[in-house]
Amino acid sequence: QVQVLESGGGLVQPGGSLNLSCAASGTISGFYVVAWYRQAPGQERELVADISKFDTTKYGESVKGRFTISRDSAKNTVLLRMNNLKPEDTAVYYCRLVHSGGDAWGQGTQVIVSS
Repeated sequence: QVQVLESGGGLVQPGGSLNLSCAASGTISGFYVVAWYRQAPGQERELVADISKFDTTKYGESVKGRFTISRDSAKNTVLLRMNNLKPEDTAVYYCRLVHSGGDAWGQGTQVIVSS
């Protein structure tokens, strides 16, 4: 069974940086995409960024130029580097792995951007 686990959330001041990590376990075969979503209180979950097995990437409009997603296949890990954080980036961030055998979500990690 494929599982994902997020780490790296926390409290950061506006303009600061934070790195989130998504570690996958289990057997993953074929094509896959790893995505970061976020959900702020009272709002719908939205796509932040995703990366495919072939390293094609996609970003939400609100994070373009500030966030970078990358993949370490040797460690089965996807990293989300978040720079120039803003209060509106405050949310629970979720990792999602979509693969040929199914769809796995993590439990989420809280990011708070506040002075």
